[in-house]
Amino acid sequence: MKAKYKKVLLIDDDESLSRVLSYQLEQMGFIVTASTDGNTGLELLKANSFDIAITDLQLPDISGMELLQTLRCFDKNIIVIIITAYGTVENAIEAVKLGADDYLTKPFGKETLRFTIEKAIRLRELQVENIQLKHELFDKYDFGNILGKSVVMQNALKLAAQVAQSDATVLLQGESGTGKELFARAIHYNSPRKNKPLVTVNCPSIPENLIESELFGHVKGAFTGALKDRKGKFELADESTIFLDEIGDLRQDVQARLLRTLQEKEFERVGDSTTQKVDVRVLAATNKDLEEMVKSGQFREDLYYRLNVVTIVVPPLRDRADEIPFLVEYFMQKYGQNRNMSITNGALEILMQYPWPGNVRELQNTIERAMVISKQNVIDEGLLEPIKRKLGQLQRDAVPNYNAENLSLESIERRAIENALKSAGWNQTRAAQLLKIPRHVLIYRMQKLNIKATGN
Repeated sequence: MKAKYKKVLLIDDDESLSRVLSYQLEQMGFIVTASTDGNTGLELLKANSFDIAITDLQLPDISGMELLQTLRCFDKNIIVIIITAYGTVENAIEAVKLGADDYLTKPFGKETLRFTIEKAIRLRELQVENIQLKHELFDKYDFGNILGKSVVMQNALKLAAQVAQSDATVLLQGESGTGKELFARAIHYNSPRKNKPLVTVNCPSIPENLIESELFGHVKGAFTGALKDRKGKFELADESTIFLDEIGDLRQDVQARLLRTLQEKEFERVGDSTTQKVDVRVLAATNKDLEEMVKSGQFREDLYYRLNVVTIVVPPLRDRADEIPFLVEYFMQKYGQNRNMSITNGALEILMQYPWPGNVRELQNTIERAMVISKQNVIDEGLLEPIKRKLGQLQRDAVPNYNAENLSLESIERRAIENALKSAGWNQTRAAQLLKIPRHVLIYRMQKLNIKATGN
C-alpha cells in the first residue's frame, strides 16, 4: 500500500469481524485503530488523524448515513469505505452518492478488501491530481501572470478581467499571433465556468462540409461517413465556454445556425429534428474586419451585433514595442533548459526596430530558433540574420522612388514619411526607427506636412 495512506479507522459492531479485518489490514501494512460503535469512532477521529475510514452501515448507536456526513465534516479528505450486508446494497449506493468512496458487501474476502482499498486510493489520487492541475491551470491563466506592461495591453487585460466574471459574449479582435486565444483562456479560467474545460474550435481548420457537424454534432446516417451519433462542440461545452477562433471564416448558412444557437440557446444535430437546449458562453476571435465584411455582405449583420456585446482589441506587438525586452527575457527562460542565456544590446536593438508582422508568435519563434542554433549562452546579431534581412528590406522599401518631374524637398520628405508609416503599420515609433530620426521629430514633420496619424 502507498506509504501516505497508512492509518485506518475501522468501525464495526461485530467484534469477531472487526478482529479479522484488523488482522488482514495489518498484514497489508496498515496501522489500524478499531471501534465497535459510531460515537467512539467519531471521538477517535477527533483526537487522531486517519487516512482511511472503513465503517459498517448498520451500527447500534448512529445511522451509517449520519456517520458518513459527520466523518466528512471532521475530515473532507479521509477515504470512506462502507461495509454493508447483501440486503442493504441500495443504502450503500446511496452512501456513495452522499460522499463515500466505495462499499464492500458482506461476505467478502481479503483480496476483495485489498482491491477495494487500492481502487479507492487510486481514485483519490486522481482527484487530488486533478485539483492540482486545475490550480496550475488557474494560476497559468491568471490575468496577473500574463505579460503585458504597456498601457494598451494593461487596458485590454483590465477589460478582460472585468468581463470574465459575467456570462457576456466577447469578441476578441487582433492580428494573428497577438494572443487572442490566451485572452480567451484567461477569461474562461477566471470565470464561474472555470471548473469545466474550455472547448476550442479553430474555424478555418475544419473542412467546409464538416463544420456544421463539428459545431452541432450529427446522428448516425446523417451523411456519408456518419457511422454513429456524435456530439458537437456546443453540446460538449454545455455549462462551460466555447471559443470560436477566426469566426470570420464561417459560411453564411453556418452563421445563420450559429445566430439561432446564440439567441435561443438551442440547436439540432445534423440529420436530427430533436431540439436540444444548451447553456454555453461564447467567446469569438477574428483577425478580420467584421464591420467591413458586414458591409460587403460576407458576414451577417445580426450575428455581428450578437457577438459584439463586448469587444476586446488585442494590440499588435508593434504598438507595444517597450514590452519586447520583457518578452525576450521570458522566452529565454522558457526555452533555456537551465542555460543562463543573455542577449547583446545590438541584437536587442534589431528586435526593437523590427515591426513584427507575426506579432508575439513570431518573436517567440525567433528567440527559440536563436537559442537552438546558439553554440554559446548568448544571442547576438549573427543569430538574427533572417530578421536583419527582413528589416533591411523594410528600410529600403521606406525610401521612395523619384522621378525628374517631382523632386521638390517637400514631396520627397512626404513620400519618405508616408512609406515609413505604411511599412510600420502606422506605428510612429517604428516609422521613426525606420527613418532613423527621433519620434518627436517625426511627429513635428507629420504636423508640418499635414500627414494624418491614422493613415486615412
